[in-house]
Amino acid sequence: MELLHCKEEHLDFVADLYGRVVQHLEETINYPKWSKKYPCRESVREAIEQGGQYACVENGRVFGAFVLNDNPGGDYAAGDWQAELGQGAYLVIHALAVEPSAGRRGVGGYMVDRCIEIARREGYQAIRLDVVPGNVPAQRLYQGKGFTFAGQRDLQRNIKEIPLFELYELNLKSV
Repeated sequence: MELLHCKEEHLDFVADLYGRVVQHLEETINYPKWSKKYPCRESVREAIEQGGQYACVENGRVFGAFVLNDNPGGDYAAGDWQAELGQGAYLVIHALAVEPSAGRRGVGGYMVDRCIEIARREGYQAIRLDVVPGNVPAQRLYQGKGFTFAGQRDLQRNIKEIPLFELYELNLKSV
């Protein structure tokens, strides 16, 4: 597997992956409460334009994707973080998805490891993220990589179906 920092020419492949993931979630258990509105082609386009879209590729096939940037997209000041860090001192993982047929191949762990490498290389002090309560696969993945729980909070995103989010943090100074 290799990590690809996505460009415009990768838009269709990554958007198609998210489409397959959303369809699978809608047919099974939709832990993150994703829909055809997010993550979608437009959110992928925006992430590519802002330089934060990544994909996990093997033999020309996309097996996973995520967005990594320093924009929490909500009120992260509300979290019970290990250290008080201003925006820009930490990276945020968004929309981490694994191809449904690639379950149990370690794709999610591989992508989180790459996020940690990028954050360290670029001098960030922490990685933070939020998870929909009850998203057990995500909770297990991040906790297994050393992330600690930082509270359940309203991030002021005004999403009726998700009033609260669980916050997680990996302090890169202590790892």
